[in-house]
Amino acid sequence: MSDIERLQEIIDGSNNIVFFGGAGVSTESGIPDFRSVDGLYNQKYDYPPETILSHTFYMNRTEEFYRFYRDKMLCLDKKPNKAHIALAKLEEAGKLKAVITQNIDGLHQAAGSKKVLELHGSVHRNYCRSCHKLYDAQFMLDYDGVPTCECGGNIKPDVVLYEEGLDNNVISESVRYISEADVLIIGGTSLVVYPAAGLIDYYKGNKLVVINKSPTSRDKYADLCISGSIGEVLGSLKI
Repeated sequence: MSDIERLQEIIDGSNNIVFFGGAGVSTESGIPDFRSVDGLYNQKYDYPPETILSHTFYMNRTEEFYRFYRDKMLCLDKKPNKAHIALAKLEEAGKLKAVITQNIDGLHQAAGSKKVLELHGSVHRNYCRSCHKLYDAQFMLDYDGVPTCECGGNIKPDVVLYEEGLDNNVISESVRYISEADVLIIGGTSLVVYPAAGLIDYYKGNKLVVINKSPTSRDKYADLCISGSIGEVLGSLKI
């Protein structure tokens, strides 16, 4: 039996699947990740991306933060790929209970997924730090300089920056879905970003699947480990 056939068998046998995904799900839509050979960490800027995308940098060098943010983080022309579409179909079929993602691009929702828990926030939600009025991503992309609300306050993306904590409600809901899942599929993530990667520890089910192009720390615990493109793998399923 091939890996794809085994994955099909696991999915066919469960109506309580949770998907935990990372940057690899979005790179197949053309969105750069941080840690791959051609990711943002290997490009040249005045400061490394992890410095620019920190709370301290946002507060102290806001204009420079937004130059990088608009240039590299707002990929609004990108479309969902086969992985996003397959996961939305699995949810519609009543098999997938939740998508838990480290990505901030909103492509899962664009593909039709309804239950998406965004551990690191979303570029599509932006709020005034003074009056809390909401703005969309297009407003942020089109704004020249530091995005400013009509009330005069600064507008901040609802994205978790370095030095900032994750949303407690998103964390607790993610823990609940993972701990109650029969099948957990980990896809497109190197599982090195904490605390997000630590959520996997709450899984108590009996079928752990890992789909990633490079090895992860959970491969040895997986019932099925597939090395390859998350889009090609999930896209080949019969749903």
